[in-house]
Amino acid sequence: MKRTGRDGTADFQDKKTSEPHSASGHNGKTSKDTEPEVNQEILPEVEEQTGQDSNDRTDEEAKEAVRVVDQELSDIKDRYMRLLAEYDNFRRRTQREREGLYTDAVADVTKEWLLVMDNVERAIVFAGAAQQEKTDTVSEGLAMIYKQASEVLSKLGVEEIPSDIGTPFDPTLHAAVAHIEDDSLGEQCIAQIFLKGYRKGDRVIRHSLVQVAN
Repeated sequence: MKRTGRDGTADFQDKKTSEPHSASGHNGKTSKDTEPEVNQEILPEVEEQTGQDSNDRTDEEAKEAVRVVDQELSDIKDRYMRLLAEYDNFRRRTQREREGLYTDAVADVTKEWLLVMDNVERAIVFAGAAQQEKTDTVSEGLAMIYKQASEVLSKLGVEEIPSDIGTPFDPTLHAAVAHIEDDSLGEQCIAQIFLKGYRKGDRVIRHSLVQVAN
């Protein structure tokens, strides 16, 4: 028996309404359910690992920068210490040169004076041995000149090197120009003085020229 009227219309509507449910229920899943699943827990772990590597690199770079700065500071300190030592040596050397400059000047002047002293002394010896009426006057005048010259050298700090006959020979102060055997004198003693020597402090301006015995 066919259904007509309102019942037939209802059956058609029920069938039409049920078809979409039947199609969608074929696999038991919707289109939304068919999308590939993504494990959301993996992403935070990847991001955390990347951040840790970045922090490690940053720490290493910071340590390397600190090491470079420390090395530069050490190099600068070494250069500073070397410069300080060089300056101290320069200052001491300059001070010694400045102190020795005056001594060098005095020595140069004294060398010129010594020639005069030698001639005056020879003249005094010669005048004392002469037998003439004017000998006494000449001898006195030369003696005064010699005394004045000696005072000038004394003011300059120049002194005569001890070279008395019989005193030990000192190669740092005396220059031996002759040798003689003399039993009355000791070994390596001065027997005769040919030319007086002079010095200023520890510096010898001219060695005494002497004859050495034994």
